[in-house]
Amino acid sequence: MCKIKLLINTVSGFYLLLLAGTVHAVLNIEITQGVEGALPVSIVPFAWEVPPQNPQMPASLAAPKTAPVDMAAIISADLARTGRFDPLPPKDMLARPNADSQINFSNWRIFQSENLVVGTLQYMGADRYKIRFRLFDVFKGKQLEGFSLSASGNNLRRVAHQVSDIIYEKLTGERGAFTTSVAYVTAAGVGNARRYSLWIADADGYGPQSMMRSREPILSPSWSPDGTRIAYSSLEDNGHQIVFVQNRASGHRDKVSSHKGINGAPSWSPDGKSLAVTLSKDGNPEIYVIDLTSKKQRRLTRHWAIDTEPTWTPDGKTIIFTSDRGGRPQLYQVPSNGGKAKRLTFEGKYNAKASVSQDGKSVAMIHRVDGKYRVAVMDLKSGNLRVLTDGSLDESPSFAPNGGMIIYAASVGRRGILKAVSVDGNIHQRLTVPEGDVREPAWSPFPE
Repeated sequence: MCKIKLLINTVSGFYLLLLAGTVHAVLNIEITQGVEGALPVSIVPFAWEVPPQNPQMPASLAAPKTAPVDMAAIISADLARTGRFDPLPPKDMLARPNADSQINFSNWRIFQSENLVVGTLQYMGADRYKIRFRLFDVFKGKQLEGFSLSASGNNLRRVAHQVSDIIYEKLTGERGAFTTSVAYVTAAGVGNARRYSLWIADADGYGPQSMMRSREPILSPSWSPDGTRIAYSSLEDNGHQIVFVQNRASGHRDKVSSHKGINGAPSWSPDGKSLAVTLSKDGNPEIYVIDLTSKKQRRLTRHWAIDTEPTWTPDGKTIIFTSDRGGRPQLYQVPSNGGKAKRLTFEGKYNAKASVSQDGKSVAMIHRVDGKYRVAVMDLKSGNLRVLTDGSLDESPSFAPNGGMIIYAASVGRRGILKAVSVDGNIHQRLTVPEGDVREPAWSPFPE
């Protein structure tokens, strides 16, 4: 019976891990393992520039005396968090140039910094700012990249993440994911005081926004392809599971499925027009596709076993799901327009909760090994499977949109936390909230 509960994800083990206390939803991100020989890089504090002030100008319109955000600190933290970069602390810098003409590259070669970033943050008036930055190869004394961006005060952190994306891609050849978001569920309290909340935060854990709160569990958040909506299932109707779609900006939500029995595990089609879900309205948990405009439901699987946890491949042609039709939970795939299901995983006695990389080449899953549930990734072409984590009860893997990292839920002692691991297994992060438990992570797509 425990396997069935784990499989259909309606009574998840993490509810037994809840602790009393108020939940603060800011994610604290800690690198627990990085790449040996991480690339030394120097991000010089950006110079703060203000135009000459008119003495007759009201104080409310005057330029801030100091920069509203520390752009360099945000960029340094972004790069350090990947585990692939080792930023030089500002206190160790011999100079703080902000223009090409001020750079003495020999100063930076002393620290073996291979790359240098300099920039300025300029106040333009009326809460508008201009951000300029330059990326240099220290040993060649050559500029690699440079941009000028503008933003309002409320968007300066986002621009800093954009700069991080540009630098990361230039130095690694891979697209950065610093401007993306993470959805997750927190829980705290016991008995009648127990509360669940669905949150969205920046990829660095900053600026969490509450999407909804409930006395009952919230499960399986799933992002729409354009990042504007989130689907999830909730047991808020006296324990009856319902699938909702909620708009991120307005908070408005629509009830998508509320049949008797299970209504769970929603997954967006790549075109954003449909949801694949698990329904038991006909007596047995099966995979259905719901057209979000017409609300018509189309059944994809027909089997006496439990079919659940559907996820689409990026081309929209296939849905991968979990089923115990072979006796134990394994991953299967079925054409999204209907057809015969085909088994996908064969290594091990338990493989469940698939997440497909954006390039469609890999699938992450929970793989049981030596009685422990761990995150593994499988190459869909070769079938080769590699275990990436060493936990005992890992859950809910979700690929970053650039395919470089996988975020997942884990248990440490009696507490639920989030972790992230690189697809090569070399980089590990730990994400916690100050109090309570955090679960059900879902990494957003790239912003449009």
